[in-house]
Amino acid sequence: MKKIVAMLMVLTLSLGVLTGCGGDDEGAVYYLNFKPEADGAWQELAQKYTELTGVEVKVITAASGNYAETLTAEMGKSSAPTLFQCSRQSELDVWEDYCYDLSNTSFARELTSNDFNLYGKNGELFCVGYCYEAYGIITNKELLAEAGYRVEDIRNFADLKRVAEDITARREELGFAAFTSAGLDPSSEWRFSGHLVNMPLFYEFRDNGVTKQPEAVTGAYLDNFKQIWDLYIQNATCRPAELATKTGDEAEAEFGREQAVFYQNGSWEYSRLVEIYDMDREDLTMIPIYCGVPGEENAGLCYGTENRFAVNGKAPQEDIDATLDFLHWLVTSDEGTTMLAEEFGPIPFENAKETENVFFADANTMLHDGKYPVNWVFDHTPNVSAWRSAFTSALLQYSTGNGSWEDVETAFVDGWAIQYRAQ
Repeated sequence: MKKIVAMLMVLTLSLGVLTGCGGDDEGAVYYLNFKPEADGAWQELAQKYTELTGVEVKVITAASGNYAETLTAEMGKSSAPTLFQCSRQSELDVWEDYCYDLSNTSFARELTSNDFNLYGKNGELFCVGYCYEAYGIITNKELLAEAGYRVEDIRNFADLKRVAEDITARREELGFAAFTSAGLDPSSEWRFSGHLVNMPLFYEFRDNGVTKQPEAVTGAYLDNFKQIWDLYIQNATCRPAELATKTGDEAEAEFGREQAVFYQNGSWEYSRLVEIYDMDREDLTMIPIYCGVPGEENAGLCYGTENRFAVNGKAPQEDIDATLDFLHWLVTSDEGTTMLAEEFGPIPFENAKETENVFFADANTMLHDGKYPVNWVFDHTPNVSAWRSAFTSALLQYSTGNGSWEDVETAFVDGWAIQYRAQ
């Protein structure tokens, strides 16, 4: 009888370890989230996972704009995050020694694309892009049809210029402009000092095989930037003299209220356009940013992400294992993939849920059709705030007739070298 009781006690203890009910080797997950708007979703999902498995998942959300500082502080603690964000190459350069190689994990084996990942010096998979966004020129198909055109009529910069200038010539008759305002107010300028600047950077980097932040740039495709920028500001809802005070909200409202056909922005605008402005999703599409580069008929949208997971390789092994199990569940379970689809859009994993966002449908169609992705490379910008500020200032002076295009070129090329050295 004593032997039976002893065997039962051993079996009970063993089951306790296997089911996560108090074993000493049970790990835990601590995720330092960098998106305050997604905090509620992460907290709910963490609770669900703990209920299912018994594994503790703690989610702490850094205050907006303070992620780097919070991560540095938390990594210095004995109970450091086991899961954190490493959004760009410059951040990986800082945290590479802490990153666990995810190459042979079950989580990484679920990936359908490696285009959004970051790698270590020796090819280690350190940061996994778990969702992506896209931007381009959002287009109102209904207004475009009223002007006598279809999306299929626009396949390069020459086509876009012809359509935009024709709409401008008939603006009084049509009752709308070609483009929304390209405001250079701080709430809007990032669309151009960051997102539009990506165009000349992408093609220059592609030509030169650049994959990391370079010490200098040549501005080889700045004339292409000038072409599309001039088209924006000369065929818009406002005069160039008004650009300094035009905001991002105004541009959004102009498009939402059907005052313009074209609006440079990204997939994140979808919900606002359909919910706030009650736009019909059937009228919305997104086309690439054409700027006159040879072969751009084969270009897709601008794809990228700042949403990349890294696992803390300095954490206890049981916590690393628990974190890898959580990540695998996140991208394979109905609960996890549903949350990711609702909060972040499409994810590059086998069990991805579909999203109602038509801009992502456009993005996926272009990738499926073999269009080359215009990858986000603007995150290589050195001392990004200082560089963008000087570039925007020069662009504004040029646009309002108070400065020359040479000043813009200087801010782009010389400014890059200056900020690289400062950085």
